[in-house]
Amino acid sequence: MGTLYLVATPLGNLEDITLRALRILREASLIATEDTRTTGQLLKHFDLHRPLVSYYEHNKVTRLERILAALAEGDVALVSEAGTPLLSDPGYELVRAAIEQGFPVVSIPGPSALGAALPASGLPTDRFLFVGFLPRKAGDRRRVLQEVAAEKATLVFFEAAHSPAATLVDMVDCLGGDRSMAVCRELTKLHEEIWRGTIAGAGSEWQQREPRGEFTLVVGGAHPPSNWAQAQVEAELTRFIAAGESIKDAARQVAGQSGWGKRDVYTLAQQIKEAQAEE
Repeated sequence: MGTLYLVATPLGNLEDITLRALRILREASLIATEDTRTTGQLLKHFDLHRPLVSYYEHNKVTRLERILAALAEGDVALVSEAGTPLLSDPGYELVRAAIEQGFPVVSIPGPSALGAALPASGLPTDRFLFVGFLPRKAGDRRRVLQEVAAEKATLVFFEAAHSPAATLVDMVDCLGGDRSMAVCRELTKLHEEIWRGTIAGAGSEWQQREPRGEFTLVVGGAHPPSNWAQAQVEAELTRFIAAGESIKDAARQVAGQSGWGKRDVYTLAQQIKEAQAEE
């Protein structure tokens, strides 16, 4: 019976690989990887020669039995394209199945965009919520942001390899522009950059430039409620409703920011909506 090893690999700087990771990759009977080309280049660099099998979002179901069969014969290493497996990458189902069938599962820690970005962000690290990749569709993205708007812990997001400008605009609307944030780009790579400021400042910055690369966005948690006056609550509700938000979503966001109870804010939102309909 073999062991399933979850092996972290470099984000970009090959010096970040660990001696333990190299040993496991050298000894594994099979390496399951999100991208065989990227992993193949990594193995070639370190003069490692092991069989590879692709394991990614669209073939993870069909690959499951093959990998479990390989585990019955020897050790298997699971790697992602870069960084730590399973952090916004496929693999949960494989790990769950391996555990259920009695195979040992061992993490080989190492590089992680989450672990690199959060400590360097300058934001609180005692409590954080890892949200992962936001949806690409604007409506779905805003819905996720609204769900975490009242969270007091530091928030960490991954952004695909394109400019974060659209996401930052939505963050200003859903989280508020005055929150502190760090925009971490191309971590550990040649063009690594960490921009620190506010969400609104980041939005302005990335409207003016188009750097590419992998982004990790670290955002400060929600500010303590300030118990707004009713006029301020009504003004904010009116703004959200005019922007097309549903009464429920508008009430949830304003309640989280204002210190008012959700029921009271929802009642005000209904009244505003009804008044608009009568105009």
